[in-house]
Amino acid sequence: MIELSTLYRRAEQLNIPVHHIPLPLTGSVSCMDREGNCAIGLDLPHRRTRNELRVRLAHELGHCTTGSFYNRYSPCDIRKAHENRADKYAVAALISEEELDEAVAAGITEPWALAEHFGVDEDFLKKAVCLYTYGNLAAELYF
Repeated sequence: MIELSTLYRRAEQLNIPVHHIPLPLTGSVSCMDREGNCAIGLDLPHRRTRNELRVRLAHELGHCTTGSFYNRYSPCDIRKAHENRADKYAVAALISEEELDEAVAAGITEPWALAEHFGVDEDFLKKAVCLYTYGNLAAELYF
């Protein structure tokens, strides 16, 4: 399991500052300026679990490393596509297909148990299962 500190180091290596700020509605946010520099905002650590911070930081790093940002004023920009790219990055960063297969082979088969094993929430775990099983993140179609 990738530790939260490893994700912070990855952000530092990529020169992406991570700011802890109150974000009660969204929990996290990332943005890119005109020069291509990114920044990440995470809700205050005392209001979120370590696992939630891990998932959120991996997701926001996904936006920054893949350049998956959307413009809410553009009628042609598809928000879901950008979110999916960020989620796919987060899944790959936190749960490898091999680790998932090993956990299932070891008898951990319930989504809640797998989520606990990998230190993620159940919704995120379901996305990982769908990505590695069906090639997409549409957990609502399979669970």
